Amino acid sequence: MSDRRLARFAATSARVVAGAAVAGAAVVGTVVAIAAPWPQYRAEPVSIQATPAPGDTVLACDGPVLALGRSADAANGLSAAAAQQIVSGPAASEAETTALTGATGDSSGEAEALRAAPRDRVQTPLAAAGSSTVVSDDLIGFSASACRPPLAESWLVGGATTTGANDLVVLANPGSVPATVQLSVYGAQGLSSPPSGQNIVVAAGQRRVVPLAGLLLGEESPVVRVESAGAPVHASLQASLTRLLLPGGSDQVAPLAEADTRLVMPGVQVLTTGEGQAGTVLRLLSPASDTTASVTLTPVDAATAAPAPVEIPLTAGLPTSYDLSGLAAGVYTVDVSAGAPIVGATWSTTGFGEGADFAWYAPAPETTTGSVVAVAPGAGSSVVLAGGDADAAVTLTPVEGGTPVSTTVAAGTTVSVPVDAAVYRLETSAPVRAAVTYSGDGALAAYPLWPADAAASALTILP
Repeated sequence: MSDRRLARFAATSARVVAGAAVAGAAVVGTVVAIAAPWPQYRAEPVSIQATPAPGDTVLACDGPVLALGRSADAANGLSAAAAQQIVSGPAASEAETTALTGATGDSSGEAEALRAAPRDRVQTPLAAAGSSTVVSDDLIGFSASACRPPLAESWLVGGATTTGANDLVVLANPGSVPATVQLSVYGAQGLSSPPSGQNIVVAAGQRRVVPLAGLLLGEESPVVRVESAGAPVHASLQASLTRLLLPGGSDQVAPLAEADTRLVMPGVQVLTTGEGQAGTVLRLLSPASDTTASVTLTPVDAATAAPAPVEIPLTAGLPTSYDLSGLAAGVYTVDVSAGAPIVGATWSTTGFGEGADFAWYAPAPETTTGSVVAVAPGAGSSVVLAGGDADAAVTLTPVEGGTPVSTTVAAGTTVSVPVDAAVYRLETSAPVRAAVTYSGDGALAAYPLWPADAAASALTILP
């Protein structure tokens, strides 16, 4: 091979070897780059913290006790049997009061709605409650209830549609636009959607009354679910009872805002066991799933022995009643816990003879901060406080002036504080649940205390 050809061969070989080395280095570099952590960049979205302006404080009252079919020529007609005495405050002078019409053919059946505009971008505190006493040949009893904000969904636990019961579902719309309401009833056959409970239009500023028996007849333990579209409504249940042509009491039953895994009913009065009759009954419903409810009863009187807790199996969609009549007479807190959301209430009566009255005790939500509460006029009125996991120092201060009442509620105990009819500021150092109860000669009533709406929290807005 000539020197020139040898030189060309050597140069070509050198270029091939160099190219292979470069290619190999590129492959190695790529593999290393893939294996090595890549630089990361995370863009934080622009956000703005904004607190929505508070709305008006709106409350709807249950109004007078209503009587159905008192006139022979109007068997389905409604009339007012007893007016409602209302206590409201502390902004009563600033609140606008309007009438909720439509329950009866005249103005005697009107109920009150209260509205207070916010002050200095803070929601105006407002509380109201009312009571009624009716004594007649066909209707008797003492009723007390709190005026409530309207809700898009609520539950009514109470009443019956058996012989002697004459119960009414009352729907009130304190808003400015019509509401369309659907009523579903849970009974012995499960959930039903009766035609008479569908697409009920409640005009703005009006009330509609639906007989409970018209929804599902022959039910001993019904539970009604109320759902509203277009505008929220305040739903309540007026229950009355007749035994052997003798009136056996009446009550205005408070709604439940939602199903929960824990229900606490402070201040249940156990007054009689009766002869073979249930004088105190707990009604429970698990709407969606089978579960077991654990029931604990705590007496107010420390000298009364607390009964052993009981376990009650619940079948989804079927109301269950449990007889508590074996308890010693006294005042108790009924505490129910379950593995699934439930609704419930406790019924108690003063007796089964002439002049008897009864009450439904609805669960009370937890109060954690200061709130305004109203105590309606009535004999034997008390605020019953059920303690939580920590000791609570509670003070009730009349907003119109007066002597504050203070007490300590030890964890897991219940305290009853006698009070007069007034509006109070309730302040507590730890969470408690509270109810207003009444107990007198032939008079029994109660309603839970709901905390005032909390101030609107800041919202995160993402443009």
